[in-house]
Amino acid sequence: MTDLSQIKEHMEVIGADGVHLGTVDKVEGDRIKLTKADSGSHSDHHHYLSGGLVAEIEGDQVRLSANADNAALLEEEKAGEAIADLK
Repeated sequence: MTDLSQIKEHMEVIGADGVHLGTVDKVEGDRIKLTKADSGSHSDHHHYLSGGLVAEIEGDQVRLSANADNAALLEEEKAGEAIADLK
């Protein structure tokens, strides 16, 4: 797994395809907390991504190992449940 301590606030999170997925609010444990503005229809709260999805950190971008559309399906709520399971 990539060293998540390298991830900083306001870094752009992009999929393996280069498509914008979100913006880092902060890292909490082994998950990336995205800003509320990047939480789609759930913009009243934060979504999270597993740090295990991080392929590399380059400049001010966090590149994931999955394409953005697939990674969006893996977003989690604060308690850890998958967003996709709540729809």
